[in-house]
Amino acid sequence: MPTTLQEAECPVSRDDVGALPDATVTPAIRTRDLTKRFGACLAVDGVSLDIAPQETFGLLGPNGAGKSTLIKMLTTLLPPTSGQGWVTGLEIGREAARVRAAIGYVPQMLSADGALTGYENLLTAARLYGVPRKERAPRIQEALDLMSLGDAAHTLVRGYSGGMIRRLEIAQAMLHHPAVLFLDEPTVGLDPAAREAMWAHLRQLQEHLQTTILLTTHYMEEAEQLCDRVAILDRGRMVADGSPGDLMARAGQAASLEEAFIRLTGSQIESGGNYRDVVRTRRTARRLG
Repeated sequence: MPTTLQEAECPVSRDDVGALPDATVTPAIRTRDLTKRFGACLAVDGVSLDIAPQETFGLLGPNGAGKSTLIKMLTTLLPPTSGQGWVTGLEIGREAARVRAAIGYVPQMLSADGALTGYENLLTAARLYGVPRKERAPRIQEALDLMSLGDAAHTLVRGYSGGMIRRLEIAQAMLHHPAVLFLDEPTVGLDPAAREAMWAHLRQLQEHLQTTILLTTHYMEEAEQLCDRVAILDRGRMVADGSPGDLMARAGQAASLEEAFIRLTGSQIESGGNYRDVVRTRRTARRLG
């Protein structure tokens, strides 16, 4: 197996696993000085990180911190201004089509069609992802079972609750068994009970499919509950990364991840974002409400 990303030609095998980044294992995700500018605005400022296969990794920060922009570069939706990034050993700039085939992505924006049933949404996704015809029905049933949507499979999605819509969107993104799943604010707009239910489903999904998960969140408890490691982003820069426990210790034995964030960044997480960020977040919350 290749020991560097430059040598890697194929996506990482799920047999090559490690709880934390290991020099002998090709990271599922690697960035080196990844940067994105929008005119004079430096949205992502030289972020370098390694994420191991089968790890659940969180990008934690307020709206406007650069979390979504970083994910959009890694999913090939935005070209970097400078720096490099690899997903399953594939360079995001030169091998974009292969990267997209190896990943699943659930954006904040609605990706399910309310005029179709849950099953019809999944069948459409299976066709788009190129799932072979004979595998579509078992893959769809697997996804419905994992997300506890079997009873609502033939109900129009416009009648789903917010939590059900989010679970369906994740099911759509997992149909082709991607090596890496990207989730942009997976529980924004959900009430506390639905949020906790979503956490349970994500744990079950990760255990069943052994997928690497990279998620963005501004919920401290979500990062503590789901993530093996977390990177704190503030105004486009990566301030610190490590397990939630490591970050609390690094911040002078902080009592919580929220306290660690305040000590490491000097600000409350709610303070970030601009008008466009607020509109986007509220629009997402409204359609999931």
